Amino acid sequence: MKPSLAKGTRDFTSLEVSRRKYIINILQKNFELFGFQPLETPSFENLSTLTGKYGEEGDRLIFKILNSSINEAKDEKKTQMLNDFQKALDKPFSAESLTDKALRYDLTVPFARFVAMNHGKLTFPYKRYQIQPVWRADRPQKGRFREFYQCDADVVGSESLWQEIDLVQLYLKSFAELKVSVTIHINNRKILSGLAEYAGITDKLIDFTVALDKLDKIGKDGVVKELLERNISQESIDKLDFLFTQSNDALENLLQLKEKFVGNEIGLKGVEELEFVITQSLNLGIDIQNLVFDITLARGLDYYTGAIFEVKADEAQMGSIGGGGRYDNLTEVFGVKNVPGIGISFGLDRIYLVMEELNLFPEDATSNTEYLFANFGGEETLEALKLIIQLREKGISAELYPESTKINKQFTYAEKKGIKNLVFLGEEEIKNRTVTFKNLEAGEQKTVSLEEFLG
Repeated sequence: MKPSLAKGTRDFTSLEVSRRKYIINILQKNFELFGFQPLETPSFENLSTLTGKYGEEGDRLIFKILNSSINEAKDEKKTQMLNDFQKALDKPFSAESLTDKALRYDLTVPFARFVAMNHGKLTFPYKRYQIQPVWRADRPQKGRFREFYQCDADVVGSESLWQEIDLVQLYLKSFAELKVSVTIHINNRKILSGLAEYAGITDKLIDFTVALDKLDKIGKDGVVKELLERNISQESIDKLDFLFTQSNDALENLLQLKEKFVGNEIGLKGVEELEFVITQSLNLGIDIQNLVFDITLARGLDYYTGAIFEVKADEAQMGSIGGGGRYDNLTEVFGVKNVPGIGISFGLDRIYLVMEELNLFPEDATSNTEYLFANFGGEETLEALKLIIQLREKGISAELYPESTKINKQFTYAEKKGIKNLVFLGEEEIKNRTVTFKNLEAGEQKTVSLEEFLG
């Protein structure tokens, strides 16, 4: 059987793992600088925990896990269960005889479940960060995988809009350290609800936001077509036509909305909140070019209630490399009320692709061995290992070529592996208490005393 990978998954080489760790280390450092504490949750959850939280399209992308009880059933029962399974393939999975668990779709809903289960033990506001893989039954393409990592930071237990401002700061500081130039697109779910009320389609809010969220993928004509298909009238669509002709001035666009939202309480509340976040961010020195009010930004997840964010790289075509928003009611579905929350996510895999495309990884982002000791066999090998132990105790990476073989083969191994120095500890060096090594990058070879080598 020819080995293959499941679609939408990847193996990671040592170079890729090192570079991913470089990104994660920067994010983790900043999460902790901003007061967030680490949390991990299981890779799969009860299906009931996940469904109904991501909207119609999101629910379709949840990876369901077939009940292990099918394998344990007797032959006749197993046949019946498998027949039920076959019939259900073209329908939403709801029968508990087939599946009652699923791989996590994101980190936010499992986090809300954790908060609901432990709210009596937590100190609020509770700030957590989480760096773990998630799974989505999506169509694989560039920058979109079925298994990928999310790096999340969330705050629950506070309605303060200063949390939004702090998360904007976290985004900009982290991407600045990664040297990725970004623009943060921001909107407010209340504004979208206000737009639905303005257009007379309050009962079609979800249909409206799901279609609008696809604007950057299918364009205005595609959005209009989908709105019509979702039974939204042409009259309502015409009232919303101004959405597609916004100016570059965020505050000017908000002023225009205020005029349209006269008497529209929820819409005006959204404008007020967004105006505060943008104004105070500018007061803190954020460049207006880095924070853009995007009235068409919808992020098609049902649980958002306030601010919504999406981060895009300025110098690469990659879609969003981060996103998030406020979700003040999410724990209510788990029976715990009055726990407002807001969170953001960094898309590790897409950030990696952007940095790779723009050649932004520093050389020290890779973890290559500093010294390879040539293997001459016999006593020299033992002495080499003694020296290797001393280097490792000093935190310096070193290894011994495992076989005593031709030196050219050992050279080739060192070059292919990206090892910086090849060390020769032969009979003469041992006798004179010296070490000879060659820097493979510079092509220079020198002999130094053992004491100088160990520094």
